[in-house]
Amino acid sequence: MKFTGKIWKFGDNIDTDAIIPARYLNIRDPQGLAAHCMEDADPDFMKKMKKGDIIVGGENFGCGSSREHAPIAIKAAGIACVVARSFARIFYRNSFNMGLPIFESRTLWGEVTDGSEIEVDADTGLIRIPGVSADPVRIQPVPPFMQELIADGGLMNHIAKGRAK
Repeated sequence: MKFTGKIWKFGDNIDTDAIIPARYLNIRDPQGLAAHCMEDADPDFMKKMKKGDIIVGGENFGCGSSREHAPIAIKAAGIACVVARSFARIFYRNSFNMGLPIFESRTLWGEVTDGSEIEVDADTGLIRIPGVSADPVRIQPVPPFMQELIADGGLMNHIAKGRAK
């Protein structure tokens, strides 16, 4: 899996309420959630971003409440993947369960700016930053089983396809 897109940078401790504010948790439609994605972190985010863009976060991205709405909103908004210095553990698991590709990189955040374009290669575990650095940034490659979850659109789709072991 490869993802190429423009990045949107967010700092440390972006919690699930910043990703999808609690006042919208009664919305069941993923597109309805997407309309409010990152609203409390950047009110104009959905007006600026384009399908296929990438979020780059700091430490502890997705902290706070355990809400599946957060990765659903990000995925439905059209974000290709999220790369952060670290993720809250429950957000990490919820992301794979919902089919949102996420990756950890301790160094990427400091090497990019809003609007930079990056290429994330999940198979090789490399992120390339065209025009900025010739040296790729290393990330932990996603294990094949987790790539199946993402390709299938999340855990429930994966189970429905009969691929769960």
